[in-house]
Amino acid sequence: MTLALVTGASGGIGRAFAEYHAAKGGDLIIAARRADALEALRDELEARHGVSVTPVACDLGTPEGLATLIVATEGRDIGILINNAGFGGRGEFLSRPLTDDLAMIDLNIGAVVTLCHAIAPSMVSRGGGRILNVGSSAGMMPGPLQATYFASKAFIDSFSQALDEELRGQGVTVTLLAPGYVETDFAERADMHGIPLTKSGRSAKATAKVGYDAMMAGRLHVVSEAGLSLAANWILPLMPRRVVLKVVRRMQTRQDGAALASRGRNR
Repeated sequence: MTLALVTGASGGIGRAFAEYHAAKGGDLIIAARRADALEALRDELEARHGVSVTPVACDLGTPEGLATLIVATEGRDIGILINNAGFGGRGEFLSRPLTDDLAMIDLNIGAVVTLCHAIAPSMVSRGGGRILNVGSSAGMMPGPLQATYFASKAFIDSFSQALDEELRGQGVTVTLLAPGYVETDFAERADMHGIPLTKSGRSAKATAKVGYDAMMAGRLHVVSEAGLSLAANWILPLMPRRVVLKVVRRMQTRQDGAALASRGRNR
């Protein structure tokens, strides 16, 4: 079974990706900031599925963390790369610390671009590989009150599709997974509880399965929910832009009107 590298594997969707791949008998390299969570996951997956799991504790939002992970992959034939690590934060742009949003760009965009550039060449040389970049339905619309997060996911959407076009003829496919709200600790850390956007959502396990299966099928772009796909692909694009902006803002505003600056990480 193919060796997979999964980032943001200590919890949420990333952990679900690792569990799903291990259940299929695949070995793993798992990366996140929390060494204890990674080691616990390694022990669980190796005991349950008889696979080999290599944990790499690193902060992928930093050059040093990226270098640590890249060194750990040297000499390993990685057939699947799942770029899942990322974080968001709610609040008006000018009320948020600039350092928080720049850190968001470093992780949500910089880490994805760097790892694709580092891992894909060996896939091309072997004539095959699968890359799954976790974007968001947020990347398919503008996002007042999460301006930087939505924009970062729009970048991943565009980048992933372009990269697929460049690599597909060489045997490597790139799939973009665009989930809606997923029931993880992401929302709590991003100050998103109590807003209309998070009233209902899918489980991390269900979301990971949709993305993983789409990746293995070589699909270009997949939204994790049919209703959300209809809205994002067919309804919102036909609405006046100002109306879309107001709708998205309402979806992210608490009834008391609070829009406090906050940050959340899911690495």
